[in-house]
Amino acid sequence: MDRYKLEFDNNSSKYIQIYNNIKKLIVQGDIKEHEKLPPIRKLANFINVNNATIVKVYELLEKEGHVYKVMGSGTFVSSINIKKEVKLVDSEDLIHLESGNPSKDMFPLENFKSSINMALEKDGASIFEYDDGKGSKELREELCTYLESKRINTSKENIQIISGAQQGIDIVCKGLINYSDVIFVEEPTYNGALEVFKSRGAKIISIPMLNDGIDIGILKLKLEKIKPKLIYVMPNFQNPTGISYSKYKKKKLIELSEKYNFYILEDDFISDFTFDSEDNLPLRSYDMKNRVIYIKSFSKILMPGLRIGIVDIPKELQEKILWAKYSSDISTPRLIQKSMYYYMKYYNWEEYLDDIDKLYTKKYRKTKTLLEENLSDKLKISKAQGGLNFFLELPRGYSSQDFYNFILQRGVCITPGTYFFDNIMDDRFFRINIANEKIEDIEKGITIIKNNLQEFITSYKNGETISSNKMFY
Repeated sequence: MDRYKLEFDNNSSKYIQIYNNIKKLIVQGDIKEHEKLPPIRKLANFINVNNATIVKVYELLEKEGHVYKVMGSGTFVSSINIKKEVKLVDSEDLIHLESGNPSKDMFPLENFKSSINMALEKDGASIFEYDDGKGSKELREELCTYLESKRINTSKENIQIISGAQQGIDIVCKGLINYSDVIFVEEPTYNGALEVFKSRGAKIISIPMLNDGIDIGILKLKLEKIKPKLIYVMPNFQNPTGISYSKYKKKKLIELSEKYNFYILEDDFISDFTFDSEDNLPLRSYDMKNRVIYIKSFSKILMPGLRIGIVDIPKELQEKILWAKYSSDISTPRLIQKSMYYYMKYYNWEEYLDDIDKLYTKKYRKTKTLLEENLSDKLKISKAQGGLNFFLELPRGYSSQDFYNFILQRGVCITPGTYFFDNIMDDRFFRINIANEKIEDIEKGITIIKNNLQEFITSYKNGETISSNKMFY
């Protein structure tokens, strides 16, 4: 029972904290598949809450697919819908097609080192003080100039410096989302956002993705019946599919946000580059109604360890989100902010972006060709218009978790699709990401997948893993 111990805080309800704790134990494998959870009364007494709280927790876990109930026997851990953690193999020969981090040889180390030294020399000891409010004034002004190239007209007063996109999502939710508020998301979508929304007790409604963006027809049907607080989207080179919205859908989404009175949380991580897209402008560039909360991350185009990004916020929301940022970490380190400012201003930022554009575009187009030539006869491949991700679909009757384990043993690491769905019923999808590996290693990895795919298809249909996941109703 010790693993169920929990120290409660005041940031969210006990019900949500207990749910998140048990879910974490399940996902990490600390509670095994088909293991029985403690009886309601016993667990309630152990962590000093009432029985009704545990009933609600178990009901939510069942709704999310993490547990199932057997009449007269109790509540047991499920396995079909469990989101299992990817465990990396420590091997120099392993080809990493799961990592979204840029290759270290892309990092502009020498120039950024110079920008750090410049920050230390110009700002002195003051650079180690807390930065007040929204962040460095100079950096925010420089970022406004940068955003103009994306046709985003804003001011430094609307920009909040953040410690990465994940924090941006978190502080927006802290500032705006209350328990039981509705959030619409793309399906599939970024897992980190899903976890934040669930931690706030939000109700998540998934809208399918089509080849040109979110399914507007289904979205309109949902909006007729349900009022969301916001919708979370990645309109350019979406993670995990690589799909980009058409210009029509970008404009239509803003039109709907005005008609039905909800905000759009736009997560932009790589719209700086065109790839094969006809329109890589951010959704925010079309927004004349102050409906878009725009998060821009630099983790895929600079160095992820810097943990820096921005949120461009409609004026009426700024106070709430500023408070949420302060409560998270007071401020993004001033040394990082000023170093970023000096790097952008004095070290050929546009030239650097152009170099990264060429490198990523070359990787993307080569990978797209390799996938079409080697795997399209057996797997369905998402219609990516660019970016770093490709989403592939196994035939019906197969599990991406099985395929992950199978292909990992042969030297390639991918990401199972379970990470990208709120409540997946059919686990056939997996993602490959091309950010980290060189072109020759990407080609080698795809060749390994091609050469072993038939063996997997022959051996794993309704195989041992799927059979052992049978529910005991």
